[in-house]
Amino acid sequence: MSEQLNGFVKGLAKAELHVHIEGTLEPEMMFEMAARNGVRLPFATVEETRAAYDFDDLQSFLDLYYLGAEALVSERDFSDLMAAYLRRAISDGVRHAEIFFDPQTHTERGIDIGTVIEGLAKAQREVESEISSMLILCFLRHLPASAAIEVLEAAMPYRHLISAVGLDSSEVGNPPELFIEPFRAAKEAGFRLVAHAGEEGPAEYVRGALDALGAERIDHGVNAYQDDALVKRLASEKIALTMCPISNQRLKVFPDLRKHNLKQYLDRGVVVTVNSDDPSYFGGYIADNYVAIAAALELGKNDLKTLAINSINASFLGDERKTTLLAEIDAYV
Repeated sequence: MSEQLNGFVKGLAKAELHVHIEGTLEPEMMFEMAARNGVRLPFATVEETRAAYDFDDLQSFLDLYYLGAEALVSERDFSDLMAAYLRRAISDGVRHAEIFFDPQTHTERGIDIGTVIEGLAKAQREVESEISSMLILCFLRHLPASAAIEVLEAAMPYRHLISAVGLDSSEVGNPPELFIEPFRAAKEAGFRLVAHAGEEGPAEYVRGALDALGAERIDHGVNAYQDDALVKRLASEKIALTMCPISNQRLKVFPDLRKHNLKQYLDRGVVVTVNSDDPSYFGGYIADNYVAIAAALELGKNDLKTLAINSINASFLGDERKTTLLAEIDAYV
């Protein structure tokens, strides 16, 4: 059954709307890049690195995530990283990806923002005939809003390579309202807006991301269920949630995937999508997430079709491309 399900999922056209490019850095590539860049890692071997991927919560993951990112230094590094992710996404049936990157993780280490963006964009161009993709610049919420404004200004020469702005990193204690000014500036500059909210933070953070920041999509959003009126609003306004089941399991948001609330949202008409978040660290790319949540919640092919349709509709693609991909899904199922 699992092989059959895996085959079905990989053949299902879909978009990935919640993946952090730095979170696709596999240990083997991390060691390769660290060696060529003279970066000293806190682990002696690839095996030791993987053994450290046992997280208690979001912060324990982030601590390791930022350590791993130190291996990324040159334009080639960022291009190699993006190329590896896109190849994997293609094999998982992804037709379009909207990919987060955290420039502050790199500029804080003295890496020029142009090195990051140009490297990522180079790899995107090389496979654009097989998969379309967009970059989403994320502000790190554990840093002040003034730093977010600075990185937005630094990114403006590369405006044509960036489609949207988001908000990620440590959620608890860093409510969306702290970032009203950078999001206002991003909107004025013509960027689409998304935000992580309601992963470990409360439902009020989801409401804040919508009302204070103007987010068009909510990344994660599992804790919106704490507020029934908010869930009704998500459904009626067709505000998509970019959920990441394996991530939720590994970070102990839902230690048992059978208790995940994704199906409850689906049943209430919320536009739910399935994504991989940080697949190297959590041990599952997008097809793995589809298979894992389908098995845990006993989702049928029509449920999976709905999730795929939602991913296309919730994307920032134009209507013509959406229509083409939706027709492909219909013909497949």
